Amino acid sequence: MPSPYTTLITAEQLRALPTAIVIDCRFDLADTAAGAAAWLAGHIPGSRHLDLDRDLCGPKTGADGVFRGRHPLPERDAFAATLARCGVTPDAQVVTLDAQGGMYAAHLWWMLRWLGYERVAVLDGGLDAWTAAGGTLTQEPTPAAPATPPYPARAALARTVDARQLAARLGRTPLIDARAAERFRGEVEPLDHAAGHIPGALNRFFKDNLEPSGRFKSAAQLRAAFAPLVGTQSAAEVVHQCGSGVTACHNLLAMEIAGLAGSQLYPGSWSEWSADPSRPVAQGA
Repeated sequence: MPSPYTTLITAEQLRALPTAIVIDCRFDLADTAAGAAAWLAGHIPGSRHLDLDRDLCGPKTGADGVFRGRHPLPERDAFAATLARCGVTPDAQVVTLDAQGGMYAAHLWWMLRWLGYERVAVLDGGLDAWTAAGGTLTQEPTPAAPATPPYPARAALARTVDARQLAARLGRTPLIDARAAERFRGEVEPLDHAAGHIPGALNRFFKDNLEPSGRFKSAAQLRAAFAPLVGTQSAAEVVHQCGSGVTACHNLLAMEIAGLAGSQLYPGSWSEWSADPSRPVAQGA
C-alpha cells in the first residue's frame, strides 16, 4: 500500500489515484446554496459534495441553551455516519477540495483528523489546479456509495479547546486569529455579535498561506511566517480561531505543512466568544 497523503496532494498525484475518495466542499457564506449548485454544474468524476451547513455542522445552540457559534462541530457519531455515506473506510485515501483557496477543504481535512482519520489530504490549488493539470469535470451524478458501517471511533488526531478553557489560558498561550485584518482590528464586523478580537490574539490571515496561484506556499516559507507567532512555546500549545472555526483550519494545515505539528482549534471562535457580553474584547492591531 502506498504511503498516505496526509497534508496536501497535487492534481497530478490525485489523477494517479483512481480509488481515492474525493469530497468536494465548495461553499459560499453569502449564498449557502451556491456550493451544491457549483458541484452540479461541474465536478471531478466520482466526487461527492458535502455542505458546510447541512453536513458538517451541529446545532448552533447546545442542550444548555448556550450559543455554540455559527458552525459548531457535529457529534462525532453523526459525522462518522456522514463519512460512511461517502464510502469512507479506514484504509481509503480521502482528498478534500474546494474552489476558495482551500478554506473549506482544510476545515474538512481537520474534521477527519478530529475523527481519528490520518489518510486525508487537501487538493493543492483546488478545482483550478485539477483542470489546469488536464483533469476533466462532469455533470453526471455520482452513484451512491456501497453501504459501509459508520467510520469506527478512534482517538482524535486533532485537539480542541472550548471558551472556558481558552479564557483560563489567555495571555499564556499563543492564539492565532485567521480572519482578515480589518475584522481582527474591529473596523468592520459583517457576521458576528461584536467587532474586534479575543485579547492577546495575533492575526494571521489565512489567505497569506497561499501563493498567487492559489497553491500553498512552501514548508520553509510557512515555517518562517508562523515561527514568530509560536515564539518560544511548543507548536502544540498554539490555539487557532477565526470567525466560526472554519478558516482557522487553514492555518492549522499550514502549520502541519511547516512541520509545526499538533496545534489546537477553538471551534466556536469569534462567533461564540463575542456572543457573550461578559467576555473581554480587544480592538486595534
